[in-house]
Amino acid sequence: MDLTRKPKSPIRVLLVDDQRLFRQSLKLLLEQDTEIQVVGEAADGQEAVVLATEMNPDIILLDVELPGLLGPKAARLIHERLPDAKILMLSVHDEDERIQESLSAGAVGYILKDADHREFLRIIKKTIEGQAITSPFLVTPTPQATAPLAALTAREHEILTHLSGAMSNKEIAEKIGLSPLTVKSHLQRIYEKLGVRTRAEAMRLFYNHFKK
Repeated sequence: MDLTRKPKSPIRVLLVDDQRLFRQSLKLLLEQDTEIQVVGEAADGQEAVVLATEMNPDIILLDVELPGLLGPKAARLIHERLPDAKILMLSVHDEDERIQESLSAGAVGYILKDADHREFLRIIKKTIEGQAITSPFLVTPTPQATAPLAALTAREHEILTHLSGAMSNKEIAEKIGLSPLTVKSHLQRIYEKLGVRTRAEAMRLFYNHFKK
């Protein structure tokens, strides 16, 4: 029996920021840690979606303010394609509106760019481990800012996205590999979390808040 301990795979990171110097500096910082590997860099939202889909990174560090496709919209597209990837938004601002939009799009956190480098690394590692994080550089929204949109799970967000495309329960079930009954159960929980009673109300809320 081979008891040799296998080395842990590095955390694969995609960097997305339109400022080249910031990207290069952040890459140098991250790669000082042997547990982290920067697998790609993108300068805008469209490129971020393409590279994320191609490289399937563990974590995406995504600037909020990007040319063309803004960070939250890019995050939503990435989350739809790679629901298991962790998205951490980067910003110099701590405005609740930006936080709400980012978390509603599927991001799991929102890091301020003036974070201490050790704290930055700690946040990334704890995020990958799925642990709760408390940090002065990791902005968390007020309950009023995110409820009820941020209460949706990744699966519920996926189903709501398909629902917004006017797909029936059966079509959604076939699309994501669930039974129509399971989809119906998910929809009932979605309605409860969003405080709506009908498909039309859920779709209206989706377009008003997720499609900004």
